Amino acid sequence: MIPVILSGGSGTRLWPLSRSAYPKQFLGVTEERTLFQLTLARLEGLPDVQPPLIVGNENHRFILGEQLHALGIKPHAILLEPVGRNTAPAIAAAAAAAMADGADPLLLILAADHVIGDTQAFQQAVRIGIPAAESGAIVTFGIVPTSPETGYGYIQVAERLSGDHAIPATAFVEKPDLATAQKYLADGRHLWNSGMFLFKASVLMAELDRFAPAVAEAARSAVAKARADLDFLRLDKDAFSASPEDSIDYAVMEKSDKVQVVPMSAGWSDVGAWNAVWDVATKDPQGNATRGDVLLHGVNHSYVHADHRLVAVVGLDDVVVVETSDAVLVAARGAVQDVKKIVDKLKAGKRPEAGLHREVFRPWGSYDSIDQADRYQVKRITVNPGQKLSVQMHHHRAEHWVVVSGTAKVWLGDKEVLLTENQSTYIPVGVIHALENPGKIPLELIEVQSGPYLGEDDIVRFEDRYGRA
Repeated sequence: MIPVILSGGSGTRLWPLSRSAYPKQFLGVTEERTLFQLTLARLEGLPDVQPPLIVGNENHRFILGEQLHALGIKPHAILLEPVGRNTAPAIAAAAAAAMADGADPLLLILAADHVIGDTQAFQQAVRIGIPAAESGAIVTFGIVPTSPETGYGYIQVAERLSGDHAIPATAFVEKPDLATAQKYLADGRHLWNSGMFLFKASVLMAELDRFAPAVAEAARSAVAKARADLDFLRLDKDAFSASPEDSIDYAVMEKSDKVQVVPMSAGWSDVGAWNAVWDVATKDPQGNATRGDVLLHGVNHSYVHADHRLVAVVGLDDVVVVETSDAVLVAARGAVQDVKKIVDKLKAGKRPEAGLHREVFRPWGSYDSIDQADRYQVKRITVNPGQKLSVQMHHHRAEHWVVVSGTAKVWLGDKEVLLTENQSTYIPVGVIHALENPGKIPLELIEVQSGPYLGEDDIVRFEDRYGRA
């Protein structure tokens, strides 16, 4: 069995913590480990489980690699989607890649950004689903509802719930209104659609050939023409882009007669918005959940998250407060679904807060934009041991580097110099340059940029070990 982890989501409703360049699956939303890492960790102990196959956004490739490395996991493959095409093409590409060497494994499809409180219950549900999947069924895991939830789709099954075997699915139902959700909760034959699946790769591809042949064809072609790049496999852009943009539910699940459902009660949540984070968090006697340096007085049933400074809240109930280095969100807990509208306004205004944090991660390390105004910007740059920035030049800005700690190997035109703590250098406009950390500890330096244009697109790369254009 090969776990397939879908990690291409953007998580905009968890703004300002989650942003398109560093979305929620790569963040410690519920604990120090990230949602992506927790998804991988709960696989340990499943029978005959193989290294995972990851499907992700090419812009997140180095985050994926770093978080896998932190767990000591070498994946089966990391497939990079050149464009987003929803879950059906992503899963189809994973199935085609898993079958590329003639094998036909079971595939356990999991989202990278879900929370599951009871790992044992999760694993038991997977074990129950294995015989059905091996016999040719497409198994989905339905979450036993605990409330009349209107934010989830539902799966109707052929009989009242039983936790010890797979049940044939009879219908997939869209998100209901409250009255309908209450009926679903009472009748015992409706489960929340979790988006987790288990099936043989060949069975999924055969059903795609029946119901969504363009998706199957595009996936096979994208994998056949894929290009290896370091530890990643880049799906062919033209072939993958030709696929229709369909969910796996629409493409297969709603049409196939092979779908069976295993009920699961495992403390599942898709943590799609801040109220869901509050739901799964540990709370104080007043019903408050907090993370970071937080002080509360007269506050009830609220969620407060502090990333970089003390956050104090007084005399409020049912609110969400989230502080990051460059933004603060204050919202009624019942209105957090509308956070996405704030993100839409940020995008419309072309504001960087829509996609980037103040600290931006790169394959060589990270930079934090400490200060910025007209014609200057100050960054704190961290270069990991053994890593090197691209050989580059700028048309519009000059740079001054001051080493805070570690050792810097600097190329300036045809010169090479070593700089250590408290030493500095100046890079004029138009001079080709590069920076490397040849040491064993992180290199920390302050970069002061000056010039009429300071955008990140004022970089001309001549050489880059990470394959960036």
